[in-house]
Amino acid sequence: MREELPDNPAEVADTASVGARLKALRQSRGLSIRGLSELAGVPHATLSIIERDKSSPSVSILKRLLRPLNVTLSVFFSDSAVVDRAVFYKASELVELADGKKLSYRQVGANLENSSMMILHERYEPGADTGEEGEELYSHDAEEGGIIIQGRLEMTVGDEIRVLSVGDAYYFDSRLPHRMRNPFDEVCIVVSAVSPPTF
Repeated sequence: MREELPDNPAEVADTASVGARLKALRQSRGLSIRGLSELAGVPHATLSIIERDKSSPSVSILKRLLRPLNVTLSVFFSDSAVVDRAVFYKASELVELADGKKLSYRQVGANLENSSMMILHERYEPGADTGEEGEELYSHDAEEGGIIIQGRLEMTVGDEIRVLSVGDAYYFDSRLPHRMRNPFDEVCIVVSAVSPPTF
């Protein structure tokens, strides 16, 4: 007998691990592993390994898997139990949207459903990269901007590649394909905003 799963992605996000969350969300949409793999352009073996928590997906792979499900990273990791909006947040209350190792995206606020903006504290360890070699750059329907607080960051937006340093900033239409990476030997920290929160 097939278990009934919620249609609301925020309800699915209460599951403990990324793999379990992704599997529950996929099943709630009535998709097989192969079906989602084909829609996302990710090998089905890769998806299977991720769902069994044998491997952590990169942010770019997770975004590709969530796109056909019409779910953003923000909603995927949201805490559906949080109803009230706080005004102030302690550092420990920011919601981690990435693996937190090489790349960390800590979101202000737990549940951004029906919000018009997302604010992130981003941390790029040396070698961190939002894309994979040979992979298409990411794009989404929003605008985003940020300021480099520490270190340096190499950004690709459309056909332009720039290295930004402390105090430098960016602002662009997120429908332009983009990628951020830290090929340097120091940590880079960025404070950014995305509107609407389609990240």
